Amino acid sequence: MMLHIPLDSMCYIIDKAREFQAKEEVVLPDSPASPTEDWALQVLADHSEDYSLQELTRAIGEMSERQRAELVALMWVGRGDYSLEEWETAVDDAIGDYSLNAAGYLLSHPMVSDHLEEGLIAHGYSCQD
Repeated sequence: MMLHIPLDSMCYIIDKAREFQAKEEVVLPDSPASPTEDWALQVLADHSEDYSLQELTRAIGEMSERQRAELVALMWVGRGDYSLEEWETAVDDAIGDYSLNAAGYLLSHPMVSDHLEEGLIAHGYSCQD
């Protein structure tokens, strides 16, 4: 199972997500039922001037669809929705709405940075290296 996202890019995204969500004024409602729910876009719109958010959405936006799908799948593996053995299934399930709206979908989850980090660890990588 090879990741198509460079480790330094992954660690950058984790750091920016952690930085953005650590701010007191960022309020996230309960997790969405689908990646296209309007409130996730509203969270991004409400904080559109935030530098961390701009950097994060730019980094994710520059990724290929496969990389964005892997990013979503990493979160899912990290929070236990899929096992590492189900990696390709998770990536396949993430292609489409989830990968097209990856930044909004990921940021709608309050623990996204922790889940991404756990997904990396499951793959044998770490941002601590």
